Amino acid sequence: MATNPTNPVIVRPLDVPVSTTPASRPQKVTLAGRFVALVPLNPDHAYDLFTATCGPANDLFWTYMFSGPFPTLSSFQDHITHLASSTDPMFFTIISNTTSEPVGLVSLMRAEPVHRVCEVGNILYGPALQRTPGATETMFLLGRYLFEELGYRRWEWKCDALNSPSRRAAQRFGFKPEGLFRQHMIVKGRNRDTAWFSMVDGEWKVIGEGMKEWLSEGNFDSEGRQSRGLEEVRAGIAAMQRE
Repeated sequence: MATNPTNPVIVRPLDVPVSTTPASRPQKVTLAGRFVALVPLNPDHAYDLFTATCGPANDLFWTYMFSGPFPTLSSFQDHITHLASSTDPMFFTIISNTTSEPVGLVSLMRAEPVHRVCEVGNILYGPALQRTPGATETMFLLGRYLFEELGYRRWEWKCDALNSPSRRAAQRFGFKPEGLFRQHMIVKGRNRDTAWFSMVDGEWKVIGEGMKEWLSEGNFDSEGRQSRGLEEVRAGIAAMQRE
């Protein structure tokens, strides 16, 4: 504990000053990319989303979600109608630019404009989106929107600690692990420990440029195979910026 030798008053350490201008709340906008477009969730998307994400073959995808799986189109339509009316979380349907059909869902949630913090959540990628450039482009479009347009300082990713694919995805996209919240929730009658990850505005330049370069046409051959992995591209950009 530091003290002033000429004054017994205790001197407390302080962090750097930051702007107190609040961020803007996420809006119902369309975020367009080369592989996918994120459009505001609409109840009319229910049928195509049901086809893309539901059914016995897809039940596993709902294991760590707060809801689902949904055995019938009717129950899913009610669910989508409810989600579409929400503004926080703000839900987006992920549309494939190849087929013009919905391939997944994602949301921006827990927005705190005063502190400029927001979370990505309710991530549901159907089989047609998984392990494709569109999966990465979804995160690029959201990150660019949050950091460059809305003015956020911190972007969070949280998932069930047992959801190892989600944990790997978070770190591949550039989110950094921050630890474990033990007995954080009760979900579907079971304990949930929550793994926390974050990305901050000072990191976005490297992360965003890495995603943009990885998504570029030159990084894929005629069969759609990547030349360099996302983490490799990001590491190369970070190394150049240190020079």
